[in-house]
Amino acid sequence: MRFIKWLSEVDKKDILIAGGKGANLGEVARIVQVPPGFVVTTEAYLHFLQVTGLKEKIGEILKEFISRGEPDEYEKASAVIRGLIESSPLPPDLEKELVEAYKKLCDDVGVPNVAVAVRSSATAEDIPEASFAGQQDTYLNVRGAENVIYYVKRVWGSLYTARALYYRDKMGIPHEKSLMAVVVQKLVNARAAGVIFTLDPTNGDRSKVVIEASWGLGEGVVKGIVTPDEYVVDKATGKIVEKRISVKRVAVVRDEAGLVKEIELSPEKASSPALRDEEVVELARMAVKLEETYGHPVDIEFAVDADMEYPRNLFILQVRPETVWSRKAEQATKGVEEVPVETVVVKGIPASPGVAVGAAKVCLTLEDAKKKLRKGDILVTKMTDPDWVPYMRIASAIVTDEGGRTSHAAIVSRELGIPAVVGTGNATSVLKDGVVYTVDGSKGVVLQGAVAKKEEAKAVEAAAPPREIILHIYRAVPTGTKVYMNLGEPEKIDEYKDLPFDGIGLMRIEFVISSWISQHPVYLLSIGQEHKFVTKMAEGIAKVASAIYPRPVVVRFSDFKTNEYRGLEGGEKFEPEERNPMLGWRGVSRYISPQYEKAFRLELRAVRMVREEMGLNNVWVMAPFVRTVWEAERFAKLLEEEGLRRDRDFKVWAMSEVPSIALMVEEFAEYFDGFSIGSNDLTQLVLGVDRDNDFLVRINPKYFDEREAPVLKAIYEIIRRAHKVGRTVSICGQGPSVYPQLVEFLVRAGIDSISVNPDAVLQTRIHVASVELKVLRERLDAIYRALYKVDEGAEFYEILKKVFGGVKY
Repeated sequence: MRFIKWLSEVDKKDILIAGGKGANLGEVARIVQVPPGFVVTTEAYLHFLQVTGLKEKIGEILKEFISRGEPDEYEKASAVIRGLIESSPLPPDLEKELVEAYKKLCDDVGVPNVAVAVRSSATAEDIPEASFAGQQDTYLNVRGAENVIYYVKRVWGSLYTARALYYRDKMGIPHEKSLMAVVVQKLVNARAAGVIFTLDPTNGDRSKVVIEASWGLGEGVVKGIVTPDEYVVDKATGKIVEKRISVKRVAVVRDEAGLVKEIELSPEKASSPALRDEEVVELARMAVKLEETYGHPVDIEFAVDADMEYPRNLFILQVRPETVWSRKAEQATKGVEEVPVETVVVKGIPASPGVAVGAAKVCLTLEDAKKKLRKGDILVTKMTDPDWVPYMRIASAIVTDEGGRTSHAAIVSRELGIPAVVGTGNATSVLKDGVVYTVDGSKGVVLQGAVAKKEEAKAVEAAAPPREIILHIYRAVPTGTKVYMNLGEPEKIDEYKDLPFDGIGLMRIEFVISSWISQHPVYLLSIGQEHKFVTKMAEGIAKVASAIYPRPVVVRFSDFKTNEYRGLEGGEKFEPEERNPMLGWRGVSRYISPQYEKAFRLELRAVRMVREEMGLNNVWVMAPFVRTVWEAERFAKLLEEEGLRRDRDFKVWAMSEVPSIALMVEEFAEYFDGFSIGSNDLTQLVLGVDRDNDFLVRINPKYFDEREAPVLKAIYEIIRRAHKVGRTVSICGQGPSVYPQLVEFLVRAGIDSISVNPDAVLQTRIHVASVELKVLRERLDAIYRALYKVDEGAEFYEILKKVFGGVKY
């Protein structure tokens, strides 16, 4: 055939004919098993352009529309070009060959109208230094020759998306040099799928193979829909050295019509490993063989066929060069764009500690993140909200233009344990896609190139005692002030449960709503699916409560703002557009309103389910953003109506973040067992500063600082007056996680508990213990001096005698 090549007929030398993906698959097919298929060659694409006259038209359109390089110019040019390609018929000779090839594939696999994947294979894709996953389109579940033809043209058109046009201009790749082949392969009936890296993508360790897998199709892993299982295999021994099994609540599958959809999995399947150990070992062996063949690290997409037995069920779907760490190696010798390594390119607010190295991906929209972001990349965006959490999970670091130390990006990054720099003002315009940077979240800077000090890190790691010994030592440190931990992602409890904390002082239920439910509660009520909300929320709470039982878990009821609720599926219909959502319809004002009361009752039923049906009576609750006493009274009545009554095993707290509580603690205490100071909102409301306003903080950090005297006075008054009426006081804002001085102030003021981020638990426990001892010593000294008239000169010699013995001076 002139325009069609079977995968067995091409290899890695045939990039110009079969495109990067097609050539790679042909090469891979010589080494490991790949799904059968063929390539519609670049010659077919050129023949199509020539016969239809589109070659000249495309050049004219690009010249006509793109002059200044503005995004709207690329969008307009893209729309015109893609429309022309998709509407033009194939030349008859090309159509004949394509139909015959599809029929032969059906005959070879013994399935009429076999489902195929129609995949892009551009000549500048999947080759070293130009790997740009998701640049062109891939279509799954395509059946019938007519549909194959249609989607082949769609793939050709995807060579001219606005993003692809911009990328080629930026990378200096002439448009006419970028040709498109199309791979047509039998679609694997995937039991499980995922990606393989022949080095550790987080640190570049080439002695390991890292495999990420989930149930169903690979989109669940690649697009960050689920947190995948992770297996680490040692290349030298071929043995699994690490295994982390996640709760994979959904799977991406095909329905009867061949369309892709997400389905919920049973709790047992969700928590079961997606791969068997022998499959992991064999996949790692195949990956190492591919790396040896290509001569450099690769990342690989794979699938496990549900219809076949091991080892014939393991298919390699795609192989790409690993570009992040290979670029780092290159930068170590020659730098990037003549900017010296370690040069500070962006400064901002330190938001989450740690250092990470990765390739920047500038994502202005969620669609950008969906297409561009891969595990280990640095997410660079304007500002995040709950919809961004799935992508934040796979990023190595977060950098934002906007936001402060208590912004969504800052809080989530700290809980995920990844470095973050926020409020830079210009990161999205300064940092470049695909370029490697080092993010130092402790100092609030982004540095050019890879600045990781590997030797030093290895030395520290080698000298460190086992983690369990360290935690045992910390757990043995007694404190009168309880040390609690803040938590958002329920799945992270498995990682943190052994830390020496006395309970969860703040469980942010918004993470369960956005990640586990992802639909607006009122919308679910409107379609009769309220049971989904109750069940999923109960599962999320129970995961945490059961992991640390009998330590308490203080569940804060939902505190989304209206703009965040609108981002949930169905939310646009039920949420107003407020000019200042931070001070709008949130917290208790939402719960008691006629528009939302029924939805809030679902949260109450979920808590009751966890406590009564699941037997987890260590779950307490907390009301956020309580403004007035009459609000508190109506809130308490709702709890009682849903069977949640305060007693010795069930405590109801109020977030003390609106100054009205500091002014009227005694009145609010009638409806709550305790108060938890939300220092983020309390600081902004006492000082009159929007906590997301990075502009003022850049002028002077003191504009938003919990250590300012008015804020400390409000905190002191809450503690003092609450204790007078027998109520406990905690704190769950970001301040104690950041400022040791604030921890000392709180202990000296007599606070009952301090809740901090996971990364601050260890040092906070030690610090609390040392402050308590210091306070005790000070008070004992004061008593001693009051009881005994101490001669300071005599005391000096008495100390000398006790320490150094009978030495004469």
